[in-house]
Amino acid sequence: SHRKNRFSDQFNDDVTNLVSSITSEIISRVQSNINLVEKINSCLAFFLHDLLSVMDRGFVFSLIKMYIKDTTHNRNSHNTSESINIWNLQLDFIRIVCSHEHFVTLNIPTRDPLLLPSRSVSPSPSVRSNDSQNSFVTFLSSSSKENTHWSDLTFEFKRQHFLVGLVLTQLSQALDQMSSEIHYRAVNTIRNLLSSHDLDSRYQEPEYRSRVASLYLPLVSIIIDNCHKLYAWVENGDSRIVGNGYGQNLNLNLILNVISSNLSHSKGPVPMVLKEETTRHLLICFLWVIKNIEGNTLKQWWSELSSPKLQILLELLRITISCFQYKGKKIIRKNASLGFRKSSDNVKSRLEDFIMGQGSARQDMIQRARRGDNRLPPSPNPDGNRRWHKSSFIKNSLQPSDSLPGNASPSAMSSSYYGGMNQCHINAYLADPEIHSHIEGNLSTETNNLVLDALEVIVQVVAQMDQSQGLLANVLKVLLHALGSNQSTSLLQRLFSVQRSFVFKFPSLLFDEASEHCADLCLRLLKHCSSSIGSVRSQSSASLYILMRQNFEIGNYFARIKMQVTMSLSQLVGTSSNFNEDFLRRSLKTILVYAEEDEEFSDTAFRKQVQGLVSNLHMILSDTVKMKEYQDDPEMLLDLMYRIAKGYQNSPDLRLTWLESMAKKHEEQNHFAEAGMCKIHCCALVSEYLHLLEDRKYMPTGAVTYSKITPNALEESAASDDLVSPDEEGICTGSKFTESGLMTMLDEAAKYLGQAGMYETVHGIYKVGIPIAEHNRNFKKMSEIYQDLHEAFKNIDRLQGRRIFATYFRVGFYGARLFGDLDKAEFVYKEKALAKLPEIAQRLEKFYGDKFGYDNLIIIKDSKNVETNDLIPEKAYIQITYVEPFFDNYELRDRVTVFEKNFNLSRFVFATPFTPDGSPHGELHEQYKRKTILTVENHFPYVKTRIRVRERKQFVLTPIEVAIEDIRKKTQELEVAVNQDPADPKILQMVLQGCIGTTVNQGPMEVANVFLKDLFEMNIVIHPTEFQNKLRLCFKDFSKKCRDALERNKKLITHDQKEYQKELQKNYATFERHLAPLFRDNGSMPQLPESNDVIETKVTSPMI
Repeated sequence: SHRKNRFSDQFNDDVTNLVSSITSEIISRVQSNINLVEKINSCLAFFLHDLLSVMDRGFVFSLIKMYIKDTTHNRNSHNTSESINIWNLQLDFIRIVCSHEHFVTLNIPTRDPLLLPSRSVSPSPSVRSNDSQNSFVTFLSSSSKENTHWSDLTFEFKRQHFLVGLVLTQLSQALDQMSSEIHYRAVNTIRNLLSSHDLDSRYQEPEYRSRVASLYLPLVSIIIDNCHKLYAWVENGDSRIVGNGYGQNLNLNLILNVISSNLSHSKGPVPMVLKEETTRHLLICFLWVIKNIEGNTLKQWWSELSSPKLQILLELLRITISCFQYKGKKIIRKNASLGFRKSSDNVKSRLEDFIMGQGSARQDMIQRARRGDNRLPPSPNPDGNRRWHKSSFIKNSLQPSDSLPGNASPSAMSSSYYGGMNQCHINAYLADPEIHSHIEGNLSTETNNLVLDALEVIVQVVAQMDQSQGLLANVLKVLLHALGSNQSTSLLQRLFSVQRSFVFKFPSLLFDEASEHCADLCLRLLKHCSSSIGSVRSQSSASLYILMRQNFEIGNYFARIKMQVTMSLSQLVGTSSNFNEDFLRRSLKTILVYAEEDEEFSDTAFRKQVQGLVSNLHMILSDTVKMKEYQDDPEMLLDLMYRIAKGYQNSPDLRLTWLESMAKKHEEQNHFAEAGMCKIHCCALVSEYLHLLEDRKYMPTGAVTYSKITPNALEESAASDDLVSPDEEGICTGSKFTESGLMTMLDEAAKYLGQAGMYETVHGIYKVGIPIAEHNRNFKKMSEIYQDLHEAFKNIDRLQGRRIFATYFRVGFYGARLFGDLDKAEFVYKEKALAKLPEIAQRLEKFYGDKFGYDNLIIIKDSKNVETNDLIPEKAYIQITYVEPFFDNYELRDRVTVFEKNFNLSRFVFATPFTPDGSPHGELHEQYKRKTILTVENHFPYVKTRIRVRERKQFVLTPIEVAIEDIRKKTQELEVAVNQDPADPKILQMVLQGCIGTTVNQGPMEVANVFLKDLFEMNIVIHPTEFQNKLRLCFKDFSKKCRDALERNKKLITHDQKEYQKELQKNYATFERHLAPLFRDNGSMPQLPESNDVIETKVTSPMI
């Protein structure tokens, strides 16, 4: 056209030679005088920039290409220091050239990126903006049908779109360099171009902007290819979507950044990770392109990407969410303050260096004055005034586009935010944290909305692919990451909607496979359920409710969601610092409202199941929060831990964790029996789920196997309504839910119970483990087991007759104002062997006295029934009573040994003496006794040291029944002392002294005189009552046992105790003569069997 003919060929050759000479001069001087070279380089760039308006553009493009080719060749042949200088020169050159007002027109954008022109089209010859715009619009109406490599940075693309191709090529090559400065400046070049397009009034129409965005499609491909170099913002617990080749954790980023800062001159194969600010700029460019590109074009493009590329694209979206999440006003205020101070200090230092430093204006003028040189250096400004140079420096220093990473603007989008404002104005504007936080919030919302738009396109593409499950799972990961990041309220509304829609379309991702997704989603929804914003709580509650609904529709129960929600609640309460209990309770109430108003499921069990789950969550929530308050109360703390573990009945993994935590807590307090019981419960739980997984003959058949050791183990039976299959649901997959894990816990249980002196249980435990070891031919393990059994049986035999066990006390709490939930609660406490009542009383008094104040605490020292109406409401009352194990006669047939009488205890008894006049003690004929039998909820020993009383029964013994009980007790003491092997003379003599000693021999005889007085008459035939006859027979047995004890003592005494023996025999003879009338056999007295139907209390207290 006429542009080609505007200048002669000779002129064109001269221009070519000029550009070539200047380029050569730049290359030759790059190391000797960098300041001069930078000025020459800028002048050349401005020269070619102006030529684009007057000469043939193809000819000017060839000059630009020649410059890039020569400098690139030289750049690649020099060391790192020179290479960086040339890189900076090239980037400055490209920035200046691409600042042409007709940049878009010069790049020939197509109407549809799928349709590339097959011939070169000359841009408009006009140099005026309005004419150029008209020419551009005219050009956009024409296109040619050719579809090859339209989204990649190919040779064809660079031929059709020369300047954009040049910029993108420089960016692609720059990202391979080991210099954060080059990274930043190359990315900034792109960012400034897109900022200028965004603000250009000529391209505000969506159609035009879409065509401009199509020029930058290869930018997205470049970013995808370099995704592994982006700063990833990976936090602890997060994981990247792509594999190891793209980095897996934050530590890699940190290591590479340290290497890049210290070894920037090395040429190692390890890629350098971009700085945070550079990554932020690059992601802004990525978002601008996908925002403005036409939707069908984007969908068509991504449908042609391979699965690995789509995986990387999803990772890119995840990084974008992390990059632009809202950080809050406090952090923004802090960062803005630091950034403004740093920027101001840096500008000041650079200005001082310009005026006073090497190569400064001052030095330049001094040198010129010395040599008498008044010439001015070359300047692009026609005025040739030195003032231009200084003002442009300050201007450039303050421009964010030219600043290096250390001088980055407070916001990555500052030039886009504020249009033509210079940096001084921007900093002043950002000095207001309210404005800055508002802008950051808007940016966060906008970027995350674009991510959601992109995810919707990806879902549409992936849904039409084969083998799409993996990609859809990664889409869900990105959604979960967005839910776990700080988001604005408006975005959360849309995010919850997208999440519900996605789960509705692809429920198998949560309910069939990949159980971690279900757990992650439940955790994030629960976290938002505790939000202080009502609309967010409402949306998250709705999402959680719909999850339950969907899970129920699959199988008429939602055991999966029950398990995951309870596990997530534990994690949330335990790890979240800004967790709000009250708001979460409101959300749980909202879920109940949703269930009650859901008419579709009104006739199903769904509503009841939701109520049960919510009730369980409330209990877990209360107990977990209370745990922090009761760190110093071991009984209450273990009660709370137990209730939490019980709340996780449907979450075996978490229940196992809590049971093991309880075992550790017991071990710290030397409660080895309870620690062992926790381990037995763990074994029962694991066995239950291993049995569900596969029924093997050598394995235990579940929790019922352990009920032979303790009936409490049946608590670990899996409830049929909430059965969760381990193999299908991905639960119980830890190392504990294996045969080896079970064997380890069996060993731990045996060790703890052995330490507690309960050697008989070791045999029961290893009855479970021996078949497993035999099946696995693990002879070493079998050897260890039988060695442990040998030691246990040896200890049983060695300690025969000398074993002592725990002591038990009943503790009642009264006072609703101070005790709260404990008011009117009764517990049986298990204390160490031989513990005394004052010891536990002192411990409880100290703890609750410190807690409530000693003036507000009253210890009730008797065992009478407490009349709550007589108590002061503002006070706290504690009643402590010694209790003994209680057995019926039929139970004693199986409980023979002392161990059997102290293991698996669930009933206890204590007696309260009283007389008709109200005093506790009186004469024998008016001495009554009230016996109270307590039944607790579980059997001792248990996973905790106190068990709540679930039932109490009382009955009153008449004075003669009290006498019968006392004589029987003395008789039992004598029997135990006589049969003790080896014999203990001291114990035997102590018991004899209490029965027939000189100081107390009136005791038994006085009982006989009071209650059997009528039977002493020799001449009168008397028919005794039932109780009199029982007392008579008790005396007969008592007399026999006294005689046996005397005979045994006679064999044990030493020579100096013969007189004592004679005295005891004399007392016994007197006792026998006095009671002789009771035993005459003249037919006057009916001979009743010695057994009787009255309730007996067999005492096995260690106090005896």
